[in-house]
Amino acid sequence: MDNFKKKFFKYRAENSPKAWLFLLPALVFIGIFNVMPLINTFIISFQRGTLNNPKFNGIKNFQIVLRDPKFHRALTNTFMYAFIVVPIALIISLFIAVAINERIKFKKVFESIFFIPYLTSIIAIGVVFRYMFNGDYGFINHLLSYIGMGPINFLDNPSMSMTTVMIFGIWMGLAFNIIILLTGLRNIDESYYKVADMFGATKFEQFRRITLPQLVPIITFLLLVNFIGAFKIYGQVFAIFNGLPGIAESATTGVFYIYTKFYTENRYGQGMASAVILFFIILIFTVVQNKILKKISK
Repeated sequence: MDNFKKKFFKYRAENSPKAWLFLLPALVFIGIFNVMPLINTFIISFQRGTLNNPKFNGIKNFQIVLRDPKFHRALTNTFMYAFIVVPIALIISLFIAVAINERIKFKKVFESIFFIPYLTSIIAIGVVFRYMFNGDYGFINHLLSYIGMGPINFLDNPSMSMTTVMIFGIWMGLAFNIIILLTGLRNIDESYYKVADMFGATKFEQFRRITLPQLVPIITFLLLVNFIGAFKIYGQVFAIFNGLPGIAESATTGVFYIYTKFYTENRYGQGMASAVILFFIILIFTVVQNKILKKISK
């Protein structure tokens, strides 16, 4: 009988009162600051009027948002940012991480330099980039003048707004990617490379057949995290255009559209309806991407 109980009633952490007791502080924190706001977002998306005097509005908020050309532009800009910035930033980060991981002098210094942007306020960096992108005295246009280009109006030209945001986004995304990739590179067994050297494999062959396959789990993680972050882009636009979504709202994104509807236009129901739509877009994309990456990694 005792063996029967041991076999069919195995210990599980979720069945232990002590486990739930230790998890309680974190669960309370998550419930208050994550779950409750999400529930309120869904509730407000079906309402109209003020937050103090809400009235049920059915699905009209969703109909208004889905017919709004500004929302279409916001989603287009968001998708364009995500599918351009994330792959480019990851590829650049991978090559920088590999270069730093090689036996070069002052390796720790380079790691610190590349990690500094991750520790710096995005608003402070945005102020610096506004000066660098300035059409009259910006450092970038100064460099372009040496090769016979420019000046390019990065900040005041609607057709350049998203390009400016994407350049800024690529630079901002390097720090986190590089640190995570360096961790992965240092966990690869060096014996693989020694055997490859014995058989005369080139550095490129070692990278393609050893380094890259070993980094697949980390690259998968970075793609998931970076794509989710890219769909929620707001800070980069706010910082680079001094609180505005570019000239004529040319750089508006999904989250900026939500912010404008909720805080500027005081259309709380429409703002939350757009937030719910963006939430499901991110959820569906994340699930699909996760399944595709799992098949590729097998």
